[in-house]
Amino acid sequence: MGSFMGSLFVCCIAMLFTLCFGADPFANFELEYSYITVSPLGVSQQVIAVNGKFPGPVLNVTTNYNVVVSVKNELDENLLVTWSGIRMRRTSWQDGVLGTNCPIPAKWNFTYQFQVKDQIGSFFYFPSINMQRVAGGFGSFIVTNRNIIPIPFSPPDGDIVIIIGDWYTRSHKALRKDLDDGKQLAMPDGVLINGKGPYRYNNTLVPDGIDYETINVDPGKTYRVRVHNVGSSTCLNFRVQNHNLLLVETEGYYTSQQNYTNVDIHVGQSYTFLVTMDQNASSDYYVVASARFVNQTIWQKVTGVAVLHYSNSKGKATGPLPDPPNDVYDTSYALNQAMSIRQNVSASGARPNPQGSFHYGQINVTDVYLLKSVPPVSIDGKLRATYNGISFKNPATPMRLADVYYVKGDYKLDFPTKPMNRPPKVETSIINATYKGFIEVVLQNNDTVVQSFHMDGYSFFVVGMGFGEWTENNRGSYNRWDAISRSTTQVFPGGWTAVLLSLDNVGVWNLRSENLDRWYLGQETYMRIINPEDHSNKTELPVPENALYCGALASKQKKQKTSSATSIFGSSELYFILLLVFSAVISLLC
Repeated sequence: MGSFMGSLFVCCIAMLFTLCFGADPFANFELEYSYITVSPLGVSQQVIAVNGKFPGPVLNVTTNYNVVVSVKNELDENLLVTWSGIRMRRTSWQDGVLGTNCPIPAKWNFTYQFQVKDQIGSFFYFPSINMQRVAGGFGSFIVTNRNIIPIPFSPPDGDIVIIIGDWYTRSHKALRKDLDDGKQLAMPDGVLINGKGPYRYNNTLVPDGIDYETINVDPGKTYRVRVHNVGSSTCLNFRVQNHNLLLVETEGYYTSQQNYTNVDIHVGQSYTFLVTMDQNASSDYYVVASARFVNQTIWQKVTGVAVLHYSNSKGKATGPLPDPPNDVYDTSYALNQAMSIRQNVSASGARPNPQGSFHYGQINVTDVYLLKSVPPVSIDGKLRATYNGISFKNPATPMRLADVYYVKGDYKLDFPTKPMNRPPKVETSIINATYKGFIEVVLQNNDTVVQSFHMDGYSFFVVGMGFGEWTENNRGSYNRWDAISRSTTQVFPGGWTAVLLSLDNVGVWNLRSENLDRWYLGQETYMRIINPEDHSNKTELPVPENALYCGALASKQKKQKTSSATSIFGSSELYFILLLVFSAVISLLC
């Protein structure tokens, strides 16, 4: 009853705001996190489901909507949900990572509320702590255009969501223990497509009886295909047999439209393609996601295969899979493909103005941060991963809460702008960034594996990539006109990636490796961006009424409320007052 009344209340308030004040509409979702048992690779295992589904449901909203997500934690451990690529304008309170939020205890509820302001495109949500993403809990988060804003291509005939990722048959708790014990993660057991194992394209590599994904299409139609790599650490090459992939968007920005036969999708990245069903349907076709930058002979089993089924297909898919890129001895292939992804500077984005109107290449850089990663090292007898020799330790009290309530010693604002010549150490050290600054971040990957770098709260311009050690001379190769803007970029082993961004979103924002093992071992930090002149919450919203408290502020935490409505708005008295106001307004309108 409480859940129903809470949902009714939120709907009423949304209608009230819309009717009376012309505010942006609300979209409401309820997500219950729990365990279910499935066998995606033929081995029975416990996975994390959302609303009983694996993967979780697609959350579909329109840009500028206010999003209200009630999360119920039915797991046996703490939970946080983060929203990869959603910028969370003015409200890092809703970001869902340990540096900004206290975790949701087992059997508790928490309601996230944020606006998808001026964003469009393909994103996803996932659990951000305890290595839980390796067990599931993820789903697609789609932000569509308002009707008044044209899209830079003909409306597709349908939408298809494809979630890919490497997969282990061992639990996230077992994998977590391996890392805690100083072991590296073993090779994944396979690759899933929409939570299912591979189609039996090879009787030796794929055992019988595995449930695979079938994507049903009609001949002659064009579909918008959104692909997310939610895996733990493996870059996957995505391709559809005999079909071109027309790239049109990635992580919130329209791209210059060009066809690819295959695209490398790194951990944490999202892409949107237009795929036209222009084949003769003599048989079904393979949809493939295969491991990259690994020993292909050993990793042959780590391949995801789904089936593209035309409604007039004459038979099952047979024969060998379409070939992956043959670039073992050509390190430039993958880099050139990455840099070929350019922004469509003539298209309107979420607002009726050209995306390219922001001439980032003409802005003076105010600060430079060089973040170097190396293979995990032992610090005080524990395996740890680092940026600039610092392995991040999450604070007991989320950092912005510590600021508001004057908790001292929770963290340090002394993260080095470049690698230091000193032994590595474990610290809660973050970047003290300047509001309205325009910064350059150079990611130097001296690790042995390809990595994905992600920043919460922002999209950044990927202006350059290369191999070897970055030097200032590399700035001459930067793309200063139409570099793609996104929130997750790859950094090749033995190479570097450079990004530019404008620090206009106040809050404390996570910078991390999206490779789950490196992230878990401490390869992250935060960027603290504060507007010293904001005394009226214009550039940052206040602490939410339903904020959870922990660490030094644990005594402030009230008993768990049972109503999702009161968890948002704070008190049952306000609940009934607003219901009365809503009733009165409706009476007047009628």
